Amino acid sequence: MTLVAGIDSSTQSCKVVICEAETGTVVRSASAPHPAGTEVHPDRWWDALGDAVSAAGGFDDVAAVSVAGQQHGMVCLDASGRVVRDALLWNDVRSASSAVDLVDDLGGPGAWAEAVGVVPVAAITAAKLRWLADHEPANADATAAVCLPHDWLTWRLRGSTDITELTTDRSDASGTGYFGAATGEYRKDLLELAFRGRNPQLPTVVGPGERAGTTAAGVVVGPGAGDNAAAALGLQARRGDAVVSLGTSGVVCAVSDTAPSDPAGLVAGFADATGRHLPLVCTLNGAPVLASTAKMLGVDFDEFARLAMSADPGAGGLTMVPWFAGERSPNLPDATGTLTGITTDNFGPASIARAAVEGLISSLVFCREEIEEQGVRVHRILLTGGGAKSAAVRAIAPALFGGEVEVPADGEHVALGAARQAAWALTGELPEWDMPRETLSATATPEVYGRYREIADMVATSAR
Repeated sequence: MTLVAGIDSSTQSCKVVICEAETGTVVRSASAPHPAGTEVHPDRWWDALGDAVSAAGGFDDVAAVSVAGQQHGMVCLDASGRVVRDALLWNDVRSASSAVDLVDDLGGPGAWAEAVGVVPVAAITAAKLRWLADHEPANADATAAVCLPHDWLTWRLRGSTDITELTTDRSDASGTGYFGAATGEYRKDLLELAFRGRNPQLPTVVGPGERAGTTAAGVVVGPGAGDNAAAALGLQARRGDAVVSLGTSGVVCAVSDTAPSDPAGLVAGFADATGRHLPLVCTLNGAPVLASTAKMLGVDFDEFARLAMSADPGAGGLTMVPWFAGERSPNLPDATGTLTGITTDNFGPASIARAAVEGLISSLVFCREEIEEQGVRVHRILLTGGGAKSAAVRAIAPALFGGEVEVPADGEHVALGAARQAAWALTGELPEWDMPRETLSATATPEVYGRYREIADMVATSAR
């Protein structure tokens, strides 16, 4: 039996799964926490990886490994390979104004969309490099190489200390702001624009299914991937599929043969881990909307779901726009949530619970529409993430997405995607693993989404 390992180095933790290379059956797994905060020394990721690998029984019998990681984070190394400063994570927003300046420097969102398919926001690596150049010039001067979290861990697994041996993959590179997924090439001019003329070493892009190298023990190391691309790989998403992930935030990404170019900046032109593209739209508000509403109603999650399902579609005319933390899609950081259409008949726990679920799911339907406006056809919805466990979400989502969605079996999909990539790097063929799915169906309710869009557009106009 040949075993492969997949690593998911996420914001909160490091997860390791060890699988049979042929079938994808998980043999053993473990996890270890990461420190809290929006800047972390990369050594803490390495410590967590070591703890998780040890808890999972080690890699002595593993033939190949691959790392998936949180996207966009900025890891700066000096000429000898030492970390210059703590890595800024994707959710560190101190670079928000730097992103605005960077967009203006190139001539606006349309210029960025045309150049690399991505318009810088605070999360994007290019914006973080601009912040570093402007606020910590000594650290910027000391930076000889820039890489991403999964790049750094892959490099460490291979035992290298030479910055010229850093590697990445196109999925993660496409989230930096200086790599074009459509062309497969770095834009060094945009790197220099972001970093105030500096031109640090960048990781070599390893192609899908290729090897980044080996560990000292001879374990094959795959190219790795960004977390969303790894999840799509783990879910075995194919062209025409949209993965809808409902976690702390909401993410909708679709597998496509063509790269998007959205001048509004809502649809990010990311690459996937197979050589295709992964246009993606992210919201700021996900499952916490449900938790906040349940808390306000004074009920637990099960009772909240029961209340929501007891109300009719449309919540008796009550509509919630769930921009509790502002919003990213559309880009309205100062927006707030809205509950409208209140009457004496609908202003009760059941209708409020229903409106919260419908509003949250509708915000994800909006994301799918934005992707489809880029010419990407979506034929199947794969619903995943912690929010997908809610009975109310499972009951209502099919109606808003058009009548049917599929919910993959519970699992560590990002780590599984990394393991599947490891098997690909080992054998030269991308394996097909059995992925049980539950199909959910309901009568479509386009009028509910139509009402949401009408209210959301009004709220957006007033918030601008």
